[in-house]
Amino acid sequence: MSAPLVRGQFQRYKNRLFLFDILRLALTAFGGPQVHYTQFQKRLVEKRKYLNEDQLKEINSLCSMLPGPTSTQTITAVGYMRGGPTLAFFTLGIWILPGSLLMGAFAIILSNLTQGHPKIEFLRYLQPMASGFLIYAAIKFIQLFVNKNYHWVLLIVTAIVGIVIGSPWLIPVMLLIGGISSSYINNRERLKAPEPLKNIRWDNLLIFLSVFVLAALIGVGTQNRFILIFENLYRYGSIIFGGGHVLIPLMFNQFVGYKQYIEASDFLAGVGILQAIPGPVFSIAGFAGAMSTKDFGLLGQIIGWFMSSVAIFLPGILLIFFVYPIWDQLKTYAPVKNAIEGINAASAGLVVSSAYLLFLPVEVNEENMLILLATLFLLLSTKVPSPIIVISCIVLGILI
Repeated sequence: MSAPLVRGQFQRYKNRLFLFDILRLALTAFGGPQVHYTQFQKRLVEKRKYLNEDQLKEINSLCSMLPGPTSTQTITAVGYMRGGPTLAFFTLGIWILPGSLLMGAFAIILSNLTQGHPKIEFLRYLQPMASGFLIYAAIKFIQLFVNKNYHWVLLIVTAIVGIVIGSPWLIPVMLLIGGISSSYINNRERLKAPEPLKNIRWDNLLIFLSVFVLAALIGVGTQNRFILIFENLYRYGSIIFGGGHVLIPLMFNQFVGYKQYIEASDFLAGVGILQAIPGPVFSIAGFAGAMSTKDFGLLGQIIGWFMSSVAIFLPGILLIFFVYPIWDQLKTYAPVKNAIEGINAASAGLVVSSAYLLFLPVEVNEENMLILLATLFLLLSTKVPSPIIVISCIVLGILI
């Protein structure tokens, strides 16, 4: 057997092993992008060593600066780094499919119940549990990214601004300020200027912009519900920074309050079950698509689920395919390289503010505080898998 053939078979084996690890993450990674990052670090960096910690930090910084689902873009970029566009597409599909399928199936079951709405009291412990997950993510982010005095300043200022103002539009602004501050402070470092940029995929940017415009025009012209849903979610995927917790209130206002495609109780049931679903929080789009098309029968709901799932993830992935090859060259510029640690410190501040804001709706009582502290203790002090914690909270809600 020739050496190239042996190398090719070995590379395919490594790619299959990598995709198996992505599937494991897709089935066990609960929480938003901040929590997902810590899980990516454990499996992809510490255990498998597919990349080093600095590479993961750089990719996370890039994806934090882009609109769209941050953890999905991060893990897709890791696939791109290891095997190019083909492996990136497989990585994307495996990562989003389990959570999206589960949310779509739940929407179809919920919409076809004949006797009222199901009680979701058994999900009541998921919110304090989710707060525990996000506090854990904030602690891990601080440990990873905050190790200089000005990092602490960026973290505190970003956290305060995020808590006091709370606008999703501030997320890219604060990340930009963090990057500029870091680049200015570290400007004494001089790196060799890179060669001219190569391999720029302008077609991905053209597709991104074309779909954005065409979906809006066709939706307005036809008033077709499927096209309108696709356009709404594609637009949200193109402009939202900060992950699914920013997406949920926008979707509620659009699909429940404005267009009235979904009953408020049904949407909140979906948000409740989302806490127990692994994978990206943007999977809520598949639930919204299936629920919004319940008047079109089972086939219509399947089409609604599929179109919504594509719409919410497509813009962020097109941006990754456009920017990532450029990023690989841009990061050798001193100003860009020096900005990374400031962006990461600002990201840590945003995680702290998110943890605080998610805690606010939690009723302060003995049960909820016990659930929150127990979740935080298990994550910090034990190796209990996240799904076990989630299932235990659901079972506890059923029993009590």
